Amino acid sequence: MLAFAGKFHRREIAEKGAFTADGHERLPVCRVGLTGNTGMKDLNRSLLKFFGHPGRNRGTTAQFGQRALDCMLACEVRLLALDDLHFLKWRQSNGIEVSNHLTRIANEFPVTLVMIGVGLAGKGLFSEGGIPSEEALAQTGRRTTRLGMRPFTIESEADRREWRQMLLALEQRVVLADSHPGMLADDLSDYPFARSTGHIGSLMTLINRGSQRAVRSGTECLTRDLLDRVRNDEASEAARGELETALERRRLTSKPRTARKRAA
Repeated sequence: MLAFAGKFHRREIAEKGAFTADGHERLPVCRVGLTGNTGMKDLNRSLLKFFGHPGRNRGTTAQFGQRALDCMLACEVRLLALDDLHFLKWRQSNGIEVSNHLTRIANEFPVTLVMIGVGLAGKGLFSEGGIPSEEALAQTGRRTTRLGMRPFTIESEADRREWRQMLLALEQRVVLADSHPGMLADDLSDYPFARSTGHIGSLMTLINRGSQRAVRSGTECLTRDLLDRVRNDEASEAARGELETALERRRLTSKPRTARKRAA
């Protein structure tokens, strides 16, 4: 999401310039994170902090809200990204408050809301308003398009091609002196899958920590020996054993047929 937001921001600036017609700094994307205790005042204060507004520390909830919305209009924000939405307790008063505020933003301002979180359906974001106190949440569900993100798998040829494309894309972003095409997708394909069990968060943790170790050690390349010395998150470490054994014994493979033929 951050990569998409960055690309969108750069495209808007390239097309329309760094400043608006009124001379304000153009900020096509606004991103803030939420916590479990976030209420409407906290959300508006976070928005004002993003814009560097001098009035972010003093004022009422309504004043904070109006200042935040004024900033979004003045800076011509087109994408409002709310991260870590799963921390918000939707069925409590703070959640209802924030939901109503987001509905107002979506209805009255030329801004696309992107809400990012884990297990949002279970948290009540898409509730159909089964009880009167949840009617506001039902409105959120009616206005929201859900885009899920599943773990990578290697069960079919299409799945394996998808995994390979992910590794090829990662290779282009790893800044190491001795990195080379195929460093991940050809040399290590099965290994990062076993270490991450196909979960993007675990994969990125492994690659980031491995890259840091490669720089500190002077290796300047990602290899199995180096990554063996890197601890990953607890969930992936606990699940890797059986999967790693199956891959090593060739009962499973993460490589598509075309890649296997080239290797042979």
